[in-house]
Amino acid sequence: MNTFSTHGFVNQLMVYTLVMIGFSGSIGLGTVWMRHQISVTANSTRQLAARITEVERHLAETTAAAESERDPDVLLRRNVEWRLGLVPPSQNQIVHVTQDPVLNLAAKRNRGLFGDRPATVSFPLALQR
Repeated sequence: MNTFSTHGFVNQLMVYTLVMIGFSGSIGLGTVWMRHQISVTANSTRQLAARITEVERHLAETTAAAESERDPDVLLRRNVEWRLGLVPPSQNQIVHVTQDPVLNLAAKRNRGLFGDRPATVSFPLALQR
């Protein structure tokens, strides 16, 4: 009687082969899915970059149009065209700011918060006799 059988070895080889095929197939499927996700992300990034470029161009056009309307000659012409009756400011109405305007506005806003009034603290005391 032969005690050594090759059927057990063949069955193990088939199981290991099937496991390897399944494992390599799942790795391949994962790779394909990851490449697809990279492609989708690249496309959305490209679309966002195009949208940002479009918004920046529109912003530049709007800024250029606003700057052209701030020209003194254009303002005088608009004043006459629209019959606004505006006159240039007199010399005593012009105030030249020599400080940083942001710090100046912050100091004006916070003027009453710090250091203008002495700090007073009051609390009740219980006296014992």
